[in-house]
Amino acid sequence: MPRNPASAIARPQSFQCASGARRKTLAAAVALAAAGLAGTAAWAQDGAYPTRPVTLVVSAAAGGTTDLAARMISEPLSKALGQPVVVDNRPGGSGGIAAQTVARAKPDGYTLMVQYSGYQVISPLLVKNAWDPVKDFSPVANILSAPQVLVVRPSLPVKTLKELVAYAKANPDKLNYASSGNGSLQHVSTELLNQMAGIRITHVPYKGTGPAMTDLLGGSVDLTITTPPPLMGHIAGGKLRALVVTSKQRLPSLKDVPSAPEAGYPDLDVSSWFAMYAPAGTPKPIIDKLAGEIERIMQTEAFRKKAEELGAEAKFMGPQQLATYQRNELVRWAKVIKAADIHAE
Repeated sequence: MPRNPASAIARPQSFQCASGARRKTLAAAVALAAAGLAGTAAWAQDGAYPTRPVTLVVSAAAGGTTDLAARMISEPLSKALGQPVVVDNRPGGSGGIAAQTVARAKPDGYTLMVQYSGYQVISPLLVKNAWDPVKDFSPVANILSAPQVLVVRPSLPVKTLKELVAYAKANPDKLNYASSGNGSLQHVSTELLNQMAGIRITHVPYKGTGPAMTDLLGGSVDLTITTPPPLMGHIAGGKLRALVVTSKQRLPSLKDVPSAPEAGYPDLDVSSWFAMYAPAGTPKPIIDKLAGEIERIMQTEAFRKKAEELGAEAKFMGPQQLATYQRNELVRWAKVIKAADIHAE
């Protein structure tokens, strides 16, 4: 398996330090080139793409936002390509089961992945010998983006982010927050807030968003930061109080909740994103065809409306833009993880 990308980010010149490392790098380059040639040969042999069903491997169980993103795009993409696009849910391993399945697949465009950003740019920084999000995949397109929403239990005597920070400073180590697990986006997002505001809110990890929400609604924990879909009904019903949306603008579906800049924290810009990837070495014509069809689908009113209903945004990024964005996210979260001393369980 590839080396942990955290080390590559922390020591960008380390692969040039020894002849053994150079040999490994050369071998990896040869393997990648061979995979690319195999994919190109398959493209040339078929003469067109696709000529048979495409499998879309999803890193989460059915019902979650990652699965919803995959199913939102699979049906219209099937029509656009003229072949079935079959969703294959492979949850587990913090995204590792799906990632490794697709990374090892033939780079011919018939095995693709829809991945959650927390798994794509955080899990590989924490899990030893994990997949490499840069070397193992060819970015295709971002499908959905969703800012986080910071919510508190209604009995907590704060109504704004400023009041929450003041309360945390006046009561150090008294507040706690729920996350869906160690190293999750909820975890690192709240640690980012801790670092920005100079406060200490204690982490309480759970095995998934469901159990975390149960304890938050029951009053066992004080707050959480997560994506809108599991929160919307509870906010509307007064069971949770939303303090801020971690984006540059307000969410249309939460018009009364201030954005991060309005709340005084312009750099608290944290979004979950859900993107499609192909195995590294997939021919560019295939990547470009997929990206082009996805962009057209995402521009439709039906797709954009469905995304908004989920509290998300149909935010298209093509292969190059997604690759750049992913690299920036890896660098950003590596710094937060190091500063907060976050380790894998």
